[in-house]
Amino acid sequence: MLQKFITIAAWALLAFITYSTVSPIQARPMSPVPASIEHFAAFAALGILFYLAYPKHRALACALVFGSAVLLEIAQLLTPDRHARLADALQKLAAGAFGIGVVTVMRRLAFTGRWDRAK
Repeated sequence: MLQKFITIAAWALLAFITYSTVSPIQARPMSPVPASIEHFAAFAALGILFYLAYPKHRALACALVFGSAVLLEIAQLLTPDRHARLADALQKLAAGAFGIGVVTVMRRLAFTGRWDRAK
């Protein structure tokens, strides 16, 4: 049940990020957080969720996270009021890698039993 919830959450977050990325600037959800932090948090969460959603398919999870970061940045070229930047794409890729890395480290600590010893 939890696995299904995580999978739905991952796809829902990707849908929300996609909407926020390609929608006109007026329709974009606003946040009091600076855009760079907002983007990093969104793609880190996406990395965490997809890596947890597809634990036996790591390559798929990585492809979804990294592919969406690149494709969504390129998609901004299709909208007149948005702009695509290499720096933004790199930040999103780094954030996705960070999220995937967090799950990887936590799993390894839990698997080796070091999680309990770290207390």
